[in-house]
Amino acid sequence: MPRWPIDASDWKPIGGDRVSAIGLGTWAIRDPARAEEVLVEAIESGKVNLVDTAEMYGGGSAEELVGRVLRRVGRDRVFVTTKMLPDRLRSEEEIDRAARASLRRLGVREVDLFLIHWPAAGIPVEEQVRRFERVIIGRGYARYIGVSNFDKWQLFKAVHATASAEIVVDQVHYSLLHREPETSSLLDLAIENNVTIQAYTPLERGAVARHPAARRIAERLGKTPVQVALNYLISRPRVVAIPKTERREHLREILGSLGWRLPPEALEELESSA
Repeated sequence: MPRWPIDASDWKPIGGDRVSAIGLGTWAIRDPARAEEVLVEAIESGKVNLVDTAEMYGGGSAEELVGRVLRRVGRDRVFVTTKMLPDRLRSEEEIDRAARASLRRLGVREVDLFLIHWPAAGIPVEEQVRRFERVIIGRGYARYIGVSNFDKWQLFKAVHATASAEIVVDQVHYSLLHREPETSSLLDLAIENNVTIQAYTPLERGAVARHPAARRIAERLGKTPVQVALNYLISRPRVVAIPKTERREHLREILGSLGWRLPPEALEELESSA
């Protein structure tokens, strides 16, 4: 049997919300106009409601891109995640300025989820999380807070540091080729604490398509290796994958990873593969 129970739902919990098991990221956008059309198509499909961005992406231009998408499809149709640079966590005033700048670029009064982009060096995890919570939740800049690039022990400290809000997400590098969240027990800790893992770089810039086991399984199932690699992730409890694409044909391939699940023997084969 696979190591974790198979999650058959295409909708995953984040706090009290349900988000699509596949979200779309906005890192390193090359053609903003084309990316905007792809994001709109994804939302209009009804299969995706999660869009991920950050103040760091494109020096704020990615947040502006997401803002344009929101105006086209309607704010209430998108669960918006953005991330704050850890240098902002030196004071509540800096957090406040950065948060308001992100909201301006997005054209919203609040985001659904605000993350610390990675742990702030030189500031205890507990202190940075409490400071972030006081401003982001206390001043109504987001409905939920979370973290990104926090390892197992940093996540443990973060989860136990908040006063009233909960840490609902840890966004980390996770793919068929990079399974550190599994081997380090980060995924186990997240599941135990109702934290959703958002897997970034889930396609490894296309490298998963060359994974031998993914190729074998894809051929058996009539899927593509990309679809197998994404389905592997979203079959885990509390795991959302956030690939990026600026191509409509690639979007349609990505959406084809939804609506089915790998059989247990295929998951076992992938778990045991190098």
